[in-house]
Amino acid sequence: MNAWILLAIAIAFEVAATSLLKASNGFSRPLFGAASIMLYSICFWLLGFAFTRIPMGVAYAIWSGVGITLVALIGVILFRQSLTPVQIGFIALIAVGAIGLNLSTPADPQRVGTGSAPE
Repeated sequence: MNAWILLAIAIAFEVAATSLLKASNGFSRPLFGAASIMLYSICFWLLGFAFTRIPMGVAYAIWSGVGITLVALIGVILFRQSLTPVQIGFIALIAVGAIGLNLSTPADPQRVGTGSAPE
């Protein structure tokens, strides 16, 4: 499977896991907490496969940047949390940094087309 697709799926699992962690209310709702741990495990497993084709710094920057942005949006929408304009600006800077890192990193010719990923 394409490493970028694996990275996108890992991000989705990480965002879902973080949302469930919040919903677990400090693990006082154990099913939400257990589901969160399970999704984090799957997320890191997929991220490990993405690292076989995408430079680690780029993959991690995108994973964390997109994850931060989506979790912040979910916090606002589902958990009725607020963001100040300054916080929104800093989230935007994180996204710009992840994009810039990706655009400025050449493809690693030793890794392109190699490695195995889950089928």
